[in-house]
Amino acid sequence: MSGVKLEVQWCPSDPNKFITWGTELYLYEVQNLNNVSAPWIKLSPTTGANLLATNSNHQYVKCVDIYPQQGSDILLAIGQANGKVVLTTFGPSKFDALGISGKDFVPRHARQCNSVLWNPIDSNLIVAGLNKDRSDYSILLWDVMKCPFANENSSSRLNSGAHHHHVTPTMEFSRPIMEIGMAEAAMSLSWFRTQPRTMVAGMNMKQLKIFDLRDPSKIVSTTMTKAVYGCVVDPNDDRQIASFVDNQICVWDLRNFDKPVLTSTQSKYVHKILWCPTRKNLLSSLQRDNSLIHLHDIQHVVIGNDDVEQAMLERSIVPGVSHNLTSYSWHPTDENRLLTIAMSGVISDYTVFERITLNWAPSPNLVWTHGKKTFKLINNPDFVFNSIGDISVKIRTRSLKDYGLKTELWKNAELADDPMLKSLWDWLYLSRCLVEEGSLKGTGSKHPGVKSILKSDASNQNNNSTCDVIPWTDVGNANCVVKVYRSEERDKALYLCGWRFDKDFNYLKLFLERLELDNTFSKAATIAVFNLKIRLGIDILNRGAEKTNNQNLSMVAMALSGFSDERNSLWRQFCHTSLKNLNDPYLRAMFAFLTADESYDLVLNESGVAVEDRVAFACIYLSDSKLSEYLKQLTVSLTEEGNLAGLLLTGTTSEGLNVLQKYLDRTGDVQSVSLIAIRAFPATLLKELSVQEWITSYRNLLDAWHLWNQRALFDIELNSGNLTEKPPQQVYVSCNYCGKSISAYMQAINRGRGPFARLGSSTNKLKLSSCPNCRKPLPRCAICLMHMGTASSCLEHLSRNEDDSKMVEYSSWFTWCQLCRHGGHAAHMTNWFRDHAECPVTACSCKCFSVDSC
Repeated sequence: MSGVKLEVQWCPSDPNKFITWGTELYLYEVQNLNNVSAPWIKLSPTTGANLLATNSNHQYVKCVDIYPQQGSDILLAIGQANGKVVLTTFGPSKFDALGISGKDFVPRHARQCNSVLWNPIDSNLIVAGLNKDRSDYSILLWDVMKCPFANENSSSRLNSGAHHHHVTPTMEFSRPIMEIGMAEAAMSLSWFRTQPRTMVAGMNMKQLKIFDLRDPSKIVSTTMTKAVYGCVVDPNDDRQIASFVDNQICVWDLRNFDKPVLTSTQSKYVHKILWCPTRKNLLSSLQRDNSLIHLHDIQHVVIGNDDVEQAMLERSIVPGVSHNLTSYSWHPTDENRLLTIAMSGVISDYTVFERITLNWAPSPNLVWTHGKKTFKLINNPDFVFNSIGDISVKIRTRSLKDYGLKTELWKNAELADDPMLKSLWDWLYLSRCLVEEGSLKGTGSKHPGVKSILKSDASNQNNNSTCDVIPWTDVGNANCVVKVYRSEERDKALYLCGWRFDKDFNYLKLFLERLELDNTFSKAATIAVFNLKIRLGIDILNRGAEKTNNQNLSMVAMALSGFSDERNSLWRQFCHTSLKNLNDPYLRAMFAFLTADESYDLVLNESGVAVEDRVAFACIYLSDSKLSEYLKQLTVSLTEEGNLAGLLLTGTTSEGLNVLQKYLDRTGDVQSVSLIAIRAFPATLLKELSVQEWITSYRNLLDAWHLWNQRALFDIELNSGNLTEKPPQQVYVSCNYCGKSISAYMQAINRGRGPFARLGSSTNKLKLSSCPNCRKPLPRCAICLMHMGTASSCLEHLSRNEDDSKMVEYSSWFTWCQLCRHGGHAAHMTNWFRDHAECPVTACSCKCFSVDSC
């Protein structure tokens, strides 16, 4: 690959080929790296290119364009510094037989060729834009079909759509069929796609002119501007033109050609601009000495019948790792794909990623656009949701199991798939049981917190705890003692923490046995040591080592058996320095307690130990002032973390709402916070704005999933806590003629009031077949064809031996399709749709049964 490649262009005739040129012309073919072992050059991580041919026969190349007809051989039109336009190929082709390849189009006066273009529709036409000459034209149009063929009797055609010309060898070859712009300079040219005989030209460094070649003497339109360089017509919209000058890019609209509709000022001089052929209203630009491609997304806004001033969104992309890009080219068919070439000769194949809008449905379905015609979808069966643990999938799965709605709170813990939630539901069950049995008298709450029981707020501190000195019962040294604090409030707090074994050793043994059944031997041993039962802790560790074959537990038991309370003992020093080597947080907390002097900070701040165990430890070994301060700090820490264990401290108070809000912010689990609020918090706090937002969000989520039964059960549970307020009626049956509520009249009839009180007997209650207000007949049932409200033969039993005060059974209720509005008695419609999916009304093709398929 010799020489410097300054320009690059995709071949419109073959989308897998492209050319580069500088001092020489090169033809490459793009291949997938999976299909080729050693490509000539690597374009991207997935594509490479092989060099097919080289053409070094032409010097002073200024511009090149490729013959646009798809499926044909590659034919190049080369504009040179002397104004000559040469047709050439990379080897033998069908153009050789037509006598086209190698032909020259020479102007009368030599000057630089600024632009050469094949007509994209009438591909036998080629136009060149030249510098100014005071005695010659600057725009020359040739018809390559008028040149002599190799066989002058041949009637072969280069383009089947072009007019046939009978030519002779004596015809002047280089004479153009049309000349425009005497004594002017054509700096840039561009064809219109939908008007193949119309073109726009940047003339004289001060004008944009539009020419209709059917009448070249008449200029269609013109505007005064210095932006005459790089003029390009939008291939997707012939009404849009772009051009540039210096560091300014102008976008023009033919409907208002007097001034540009958009002007964008760049930081450096503009080198090249191109419209993206596969994306509407996307203009790109390359600045000099720059490694970025700038994208200008033109936004059209219409309000009513008025077009609002256009806007432009700009962004930059870095294709590849090359610096100082000299040119680029959009792929003619592949969406948003382009080639770039740098001064160093490095070529990059790059695809521009669109700015996309994600749409995440509550179902959950994640949808986004991928190109112009494709949507990408990820839904809950997809492995992506399993890998990211999407909360909406968890919420829907729980909802189908009636999570949070079980009468017994501990059953909701079994449905929770999160240890934190499981612990909270278990604690709510425990606290409610303690309140109901009277163990927490005087709290005034169904779920009090430790802080409210201890009255540890700043305004009312509890200083009535007694300090006792308790000896270690399993240690031979009588001087080995520890200080503990006791009070009635502390005992209640221990109950809330699950430590209900302070006065009965059997309670402690039962509690530890449950922990052993769960294989949490280190936790059981630690709690035994916290309760000054070292020998019991050693036995638990030995049983754990035997059951789990974990020799580390037996080593810890051996270390624990050598406990000594002497401050300067070797055992104490060794354990204190070895704490950091223990991986189990409960074992760390155990030895931190045994080696503590007067501070228990290492135990209280051990995050791996459950909050309830740390709080229980604090209630035993901290003084009133230290306990109050610790609980305040712990509450703040747990609230900031959104740790639901904070409800152990706050209870179902306004502080507890803050814990739930932080948990919601962290996890997005609006289901759990809503259910916990309505199951545990008092009615006064349910009126808080934040709680109402949770409840509304969760109800809307259930509605979006069409989980009507779960939504109804949630609403029942929501209103069950406030029996004094009757829920307002939400569904009414109104007359189609007068609009009055039929149900309101029916209620008055059933109560024996109003002008129709005489119809209040149970025999007549189902026989009301007209509106009580206007006497118009009610709609007919689509099955039995009797007026709604009429006792049909299959419903007569409903009125027999029935108390007048009871509501009509559901089977005789009005029911109808929300699309076609046809319906009937609920029992009749249910029986119909057991065997049919279509509406029972004749000539109605509504698929009523499929409307609510979810």
